[in-house]
Amino acid sequence: MLYLVGLGLGDAKDITVKGLEVVRRCSRVYLEAYTSVLTVGKEALEEFYGRELILADRDLVELEAEEILKEADTSDVAFLVVGDPFGATTHSDLVLRAVHAGISYRVVHNASIMNAVGCCGLQLYSFGETVSIVFWDDDWKPESFYDKIKKNRSMGLHSLCLLGETRGWTSGWTSRGRKVYEPPRFMSVSQAAGQLVVSTGLTEDTLCVGVARVGAEDQVIRTATLRQLGSCDLGPPLHSLVVTGRLHPLEVDMLRLSAAPDALAHLEVEDSSTS
Repeated sequence: MLYLVGLGLGDAKDITVKGLEVVRRCSRVYLEAYTSVLTVGKEALEEFYGRELILADRDLVELEAEEILKEADTSDVAFLVVGDPFGATTHSDLVLRAVHAGISYRVVHNASIMNAVGCCGLQLYSFGETVSIVFWDDDWKPESFYDKIKKNRSMGLHSLCLLGETRGWTSGWTSRGRKVYEPPRFMSVSQAAGQLVVSTGLTEDTLCVGVARVGAEDQVIRTATLRQLGSCDLGPPLHSLVVTGRLHPLEVDMLRLSAAPDALAHLEVEDSSTS
């Protein structure tokens, strides 16, 4: 059996009881190490789980998945994912490869940013399509994400923006011919706010919510205008940003708990009599 196990968003203890039982009985346990990060490292997970973990980089998962699936038809193999296993399409691909190889699979779900973002005070059913904002460089400045934000806002919906992560690689290679990756670089809320102001029809007064390290003990939530978020420091990754749509009065009350001074000066509030 192949098990895909969600680890949640915080630290080693966010794994579910069911997930921990799976980890402790599997013959091999892989830790997916490129779509997201926890606030603790591999060693802390190994200590809590009582198991050695095999780091699975992008090349292993996307190009050499047969190594993960090896003997999974006769023994149990676990694949650990920060957040929920289906937070990235790569993991759907791994499931399809298993099915095509005649290997059964099960999923142990957990919290992801897609539902935990509700901690900021915005109601989940009022979110539209999620978008990704990537790092720009001198020659590549994609703006396709803005069309989705614009569509969401036209319907009064909030937009969860997942912020870019990039890692280059050196000219070195492992003995198995894999690239040697440099440390990842994660986009901050302030960087994302700067790109949104420059490239889109949003104004500096557009109300947004920046969140950092959701689920961790040092979680940060900051409700502010794009101008204010452009100069804020929410600390280490991971960060996400929400562009607000039409706001319900209850949402406004919740946003006040994390609001910067004067952030709520320009609001579009839903008529509560029609909700």
